Amino acid sequence: MGPNRSYTIESLDTGLRLMRLFLAHDTLTVSEAAELLSVGRSTAHRVLSTLEGRGFAIRDFSGRGYSAGPELVRLGRPAGFGPAVRERLAVVLDDAVLRTGETVQCAALSGDRIIVTDGRESPRPVRVITEPGSTHPAHATSGGKLLLSRMTPEQVCALYPREELPAATPDTLVSRSALLAELQEIRSLGHALSRGESVRGMNTVAVPLTGSSWRDRLALMASAPADRGDDAALARLAGELRSSAALLDTD
Repeated sequence: MGPNRSYTIESLDTGLRLMRLFLAHDTLTVSEAAELLSVGRSTAHRVLSTLEGRGFAIRDFSGRGYSAGPELVRLGRPAGFGPAVRERLAVVLDDAVLRTGETVQCAALSGDRIIVTDGRESPRPVRVITEPGSTHPAHATSGGKLLLSRMTPEQVCALYPREELPAATPDTLVSRSALLAELQEIRSLGHALSRGESVRGMNTVAVPLTGSSWRDRLALMASAPADRGDDAALARLAGELRSSAALLDTD
């Protein structure tokens, strides 16, 4: 049964429907929101402004578009935990661990942290241990930085309102300015690195895996001890991870 319309608060209903639009749209203008919701531009503008005031939407620097705000991002359930998704990604993880010889993991973004959703351990005696369900600071991990790079700078700044960032190790990026600069580089390269920034002695590389919006994006990571994870090795691992991730396109 559908909702009893006599009990519906129209403005709240419009706001909830607008928040749902952010699940499929990275950015929305007032005109786009009005058209998709079949409401006037003034109504769409008031609702977007209200959501912005509560942190559920954020305006870009141009002032013309809106994106999902930090409160909405925190509420969104991370991708990768459903049985159907895990089954689809199993073939990718199995292929990636064979190609790389290193521990591989899928990670989703939840606020300013990543969650490891699944993984496969390297067969080597000295290896990184995978811990599905574990969380790590996004700005200190390759998977986190890869996923942050898929967001707008405004969304990143909303997640990190202070210039100073917490350090997980002495090598962690500790300023938002440095993080934003690295995210721009990641967008150009198509992969992200972490050299002892989350755990000392462990280097990782990440590539995009799946997902078209902030809610369902996943990163595919390979982790190796630093003594066999120099920059050349990480670049090779990135290429192997891309080959494994491409298996999803053949489903």
